[in-house]
Amino acid sequence: MATMSFLLRVIINAAAIWLATQVLDGLDVVSDEGATSTVLVLLAVGLVFGLVNAIVKPIVKAISFPLYILTLGLFTLVVNALMLMLTGWLSERTDYGLRIDDFGTAVLGALIISIVSFLLSVVIPGARKKDRD
Repeated sequence: MATMSFLLRVIINAAAIWLATQVLDGLDVVSDEGATSTVLVLLAVGLVFGLVNAIVKPIVKAISFPLYILTLGLFTLVVNALMLMLTGWLSERTDYGLRIDDFGTAVLGALIISIVSFLLSVVIPGARKKDRD
């Protein structure tokens, strides 16, 4: 069950990133020509984005906790944008992946991805369930 939930999260991340690339000009997924290649790259970027959010984001949140309090939680936008930029930076190590023009694009992209991920997680059954073994 945990594997299915993990795969759903990767697919939801990929779908949210795809939608953000369709809405924003400065956010692009670079892949070979063809739908299959694009889907595979989106799934890979979704996986990297999920891993970055699972591993790096809690550390950043712990270190920047006073800024969360000082800004009444608005610093979340900055952290989410930085996680998206880190995902882009990691994927730039290959010829494929996520390309982000600037920080402003990353903020808007992270906002779109957060909203779409939340909505898809609510709509898709089992996407938000935690494994309670």
